[in-house]
Amino acid sequence: MDGTHTAETVTLARLPSGVELTTTVHTYRGDDGDDAPTVYVQAAQHGREINGTEVLRRFHDRLSLESLSGTVVAVPVANPLTFDRVSYTTPEALDSVNPNMNRVWPGDPEGSLHQRMADTLWEYAGTADAIVDLHTGSPDMLPHVVFREGDERSRGLAEAYGTDLLLAEQADDDASEEWHQRGFAGKLRVGAAEEGIPSITPELAHNKQILEDAVELGVEGLLNVLRYVDVLPGDPPDETPPVARNHLGQVTAEHSGLFRPELSLAVGDRVEDGDRIGTVYEPTTYEPLQEAVADRDGVLYALTREATVIAGDKLANVGLLLEE
Repeated sequence: MDGTHTAETVTLARLPSGVELTTTVHTYRGDDGDDAPTVYVQAAQHGREINGTEVLRRFHDRLSLESLSGTVVAVPVANPLTFDRVSYTTPEALDSVNPNMNRVWPGDPEGSLHQRMADTLWEYAGTADAIVDLHTGSPDMLPHVVFREGDERSRGLAEAYGTDLLLAEQADDDASEEWHQRGFAGKLRVGAAEEGIPSITPELAHNKQILEDAVELGVEGLLNVLRYVDVLPGDPPDETPPVARNHLGQVTAEHSGLFRPELSLAVGDRVEDGDRIGTVYEPTTYEPLQEAVADRDGVLYALTREATVIAGDKLANVGLLLEE
């Protein structure tokens, strides 16, 4: 028998009016029995990050069910509330406790709205053998895959995905105080690791726009992961890209104004401690307010191109290289 595809409408939660908040869960099942692996993949936890949703649409069109060994469970819109608002978080009126869904995994059936939504999706994710949580980043970001530092199974998935950069993120006792303060222990990737499920977060560049290169990279990356875990035939790329540490430190704006990045810089460049990233200046008097510089040697993987900045805004991210 050939493989099968089903699409199920799932109720994630109910709104105060009684309206059901639903999404669609796609299940692609090969004819290899219960022992074959299951991969769970989702997109649009943060509703403005739509490249992952487009990845799953194209994956649906390209997947050969006849070649499938095992099961793929795909959720193209994990958070309909943020998707409809083209936003990162849900309005305070609907979840004032946990506005960011990617801070509450594996969820709570009796918790806040986002905790209940996560708990419903965890019924699928929590039984998988591997998890891919598709995200996007800032307007100018080098596509990369984040995995938990020291988790070799997750690293294997990250290497198979095929981006030009991997970011290792420290967690739990190894993580910084800021990591804990920002609730990163509740990310899907971290919650999955705590349950022994290898998990990765591909970051596929810009939000709010479908970027062809990023989406194509995302589709091929997902297919590579499926090859790596023997859900699809074939081999993923046999290359190890540079690995940097995903740190929470970043080059930030010390003043509000206009930011002009260095014209010679591009994401993916190597920078050194003290290298100039750009200039923040006062737009009416032309006064330079800040010469923004890198605070470490590493790889520039994000650079702000949106010129109007407010003090405290991120201007750039530089990952500390662990492996060339």
